[in-house]
Amino acid sequence: MLIKEIPLLERPRERLEKYGSSSLSNEELLAIFIKTGTKGISAKEIAIEILKRIETIENFSKITFHTLDGIKGLGKVKKQELQALAELGKRIYLKKTKIKEKCLEPLDIYNDNKYLFYGLKQEYFYVLYLDNKKNLIERKLLFMGTIDRSIVHPREVFKNAYLCSASGFICLHNHPSGDVIPSTADINITKTLIDIGKIQGIELIDHIIISDNNYFSFYENHLME
Repeated sequence: MLIKEIPLLERPRERLEKYGSSSLSNEELLAIFIKTGTKGISAKEIAIEILKRIETIENFSKITFHTLDGIKGLGKVKKQELQALAELGKRIYLKKTKIKEKCLEPLDIYNDNKYLFYGLKQEYFYVLYLDNKKNLIERKLLFMGTIDRSIVHPREVFKNAYLCSASGFICLHNHPSGDVIPSTADINITKTLIDIGKIQGIELIDHIIISDNNYFSFYENHLME
């Protein structure tokens, strides 16, 4: 059934205006964003097909072009808009707290930063730069790697430390597989950063590997020697 064939007071936009957004189903809310369908297919039917593809509304934040391939009525622009909506929602709802001014406990650091990596399919490498009281100066994304490797060069890590006059830093990167056990490469780069940090007087305080539901701290596991 096309939107125009639905009784006026049962249409998503009219119901939203009269009863509020909380009265609408997931497909109705999504249909409002989609706006229009195509020949023989309503915006609501397109929304239902999208929800079938992602299985649960919680997976909307992970939506990709590939997820939306083959859905009639969705062109390139609408796919871009849906991905932008998913990213905006992720940023709003997954970041429940601001970054703490002090970076002390690995669990707190994990909870404050895990939203950065939610749903990513490749490794991202961030560095938290700190002053001598472990107050956060800057959080910087330095590298984006492949599905199982982040390409990190110590030169870039320390260059940015000099630029913001950091006394220490904490490295964060994700394992999209969900397995947070450090790889040989993770162990090697950590050791290299520790050694260079001792020479430069800029301490690597911790290296934390992150997944959606877990983390591994080199500091907590006594691997910072």
